[in-house]
Amino acid sequence: MNQKLKYSILVPICGALLWFGLVNHKTATSLANDAQILHVVNRLSFGATAEQIEQVKSSGAEAYIKAQLAPESIPNSPKLEKHLAKLDKLSMSTSELYNKYVSPQQVKKIRQERKKVYQQAVESSLARAIASPHQLQEVMTNFWFNHFNVYGKKRMTDLLVGNYENQIREHALGNFRDLLTVTAKHPAMLFYLDNHLNTAPNSPGANGNSQGLNENYARELLELHTLGVEGGYTQDDVVALARILTGWGVDRQERYGDENGFFFYKKRHDFGDKVFLGKTINGRGKEEVEEALDMLAAHPSTARFISYKLAQYFVADEPPNSLVEKLASTFQQSQGDIKSVLDTLFHSSEFNDPQYYQQKFKTPQQYLISLVRAADIENPNYNRLHGMLSQLAMPVFLCPTPDGYDNTQSAWLNPDSMLKRISLATAIADGTLDEKDSVDVNKIEASLGSNLSAQTKEALAKSPSRLRAALLLGSPEMMYR
Repeated sequence: MNQKLKYSILVPICGALLWFGLVNHKTATSLANDAQILHVVNRLSFGATAEQIEQVKSSGAEAYIKAQLAPESIPNSPKLEKHLAKLDKLSMSTSELYNKYVSPQQVKKIRQERKKVYQQAVESSLARAIASPHQLQEVMTNFWFNHFNVYGKKRMTDLLVGNYENQIREHALGNFRDLLTVTAKHPAMLFYLDNHLNTAPNSPGANGNSQGLNENYARELLELHTLGVEGGYTQDDVVALARILTGWGVDRQERYGDENGFFFYKKRHDFGDKVFLGKTINGRGKEEVEEALDMLAAHPSTARFISYKLAQYFVADEPPNSLVEKLASTFQQSQGDIKSVLDTLFHSSEFNDPQYYQQKFKTPQQYLISLVRAADIENPNYNRLHGMLSQLAMPVFLCPTPDGYDNTQSAWLNPDSMLKRISLATAIADGTLDEKDSVDVNKIEASLGSNLSAQTKEALAKSPSRLRAALLLGSPEMMYR
């Protein structure tokens, strides 16, 4: 049998054998300092690397946490900066993108160029996740983009998601109220959830085009972005917030809007008084929106909802209520300071409880990026990587629903996706992402530390040396963080 064909057949089978114990997977790692280091690195990054583990062993987990919470203290990667500089469309403003790539007279001519805008946004997002030394900032950028999700293929959003993600990145470790403003004013969000159409009833609208009241953004702002579905609001609050948001729109002509194209259309606004969350908001224009956002950012339900999602992301699919309460308290006391909340989280007894080590099942994006990082693939083929993510049902910027991709095990652990993961792990081990013969198995092994179970060690011992990289990349230990 051809050696490469034999390899491609055997590895998925071996990987599947390893997989039988995955659902009830429990780490066999000794609960010593090495395990804590691996836990911290895996949760605060997109996956451990051999180099990263050695650095944290040298400096200590506390120093690593402190540095990651202050990304400005960590030098940028010159190689990554050089790579990003080549993605020329990322530096274009939203108005430049509109003017250059939205032209009904030249649709066929600009279609391919417009496609590159989206492709470069995807490449930038993946490249940063893989290679940025500011790993926690990238993790939180991914978390917040998913929280304030925008589907990248609706109306103008293909042009805007890169700019949208970059602005989220700037505030990913800042203040929640600022982050709320960024997303509320960005054209990507306003196009995606139709608030650019939101017009007071009987208003002449923009250019005489009356659209009527549109509740889409108001509903998701309450349910998904702030209070949560159990946050205590009513349908009347949704309608009131939609009225507050009338005229909150986009000027694509760069005549009146801000640097992103956001503009408040007075003629489309409902200037009547509104009762929102039990408080009367006097009709006076865009200041109503700022008042509503202030109320939502400071609301106890928002503190709890955001805290629950952070605890779920960093600790457990069903996070302990004690941790959620701690985070919510810090959220309110710090007035939504994200760094303070994360500092509380990373130093909590729950985050550092060994029962939660290696128990968070990786999403497809976390998994594939962690493979690239573990194997130290320096120049991955980003189109292929994104194609792999599409195969695993998690393409970048393409979750169509406003609630974003789920990050729990129940959403991603099933036989079909596991076979696909193992097949992709095999292909990556064989060098498909960087056109090499194979990846460095020693680096993969070092990235896993002492985290291999007896079952995985036995499977490795019985397998030919050439299969080791694929078995490690497809192992249960690599599937969890």
